[in-house]
Amino acid sequence: MSREGAARCGPELVSPEGIEAQTCVMTGGGETWARAYHRNTSGAELRAVLTLMGPGGRTVELHCVLAADDEPGSCETPRSASAGDPGAYTAVAEYAGAGPVEEAPLLLRAGSHRAPGASD
Repeated sequence: MSREGAARCGPELVSPEGIEAQTCVMTGGGETWARAYHRNTSGAELRAVLTLMGPGGRTVELHCVLAADDEPGSCETPRSASAGDPGAYTAVAEYAGAGPVEEAPLLLRAGSHRAPGASD
């Protein structure tokens, strides 16, 4: 039986700089991928790195640009064949200012897991 559209999401986070984000591990049709939902109210273009980590050291990384508008958006990694239990996957999205990576401060990190003891 297929579990189309299953998602395991971390908490919705908001940074003082004006970034709202939530990161999820998505599964369906024998595939797994990561999706990051975001909203950029900072007034400046930002960038994000979305990373999906899976069993056996498998990692997929995707770079996204967040326009300097107040519209909700998302980015997602390519879908790939699931390898093992969906609970073995973790996704993390890191948001930073535009510009050289060495100079852009990390503004927010959002993951697909809730903190231990956290409730919905």
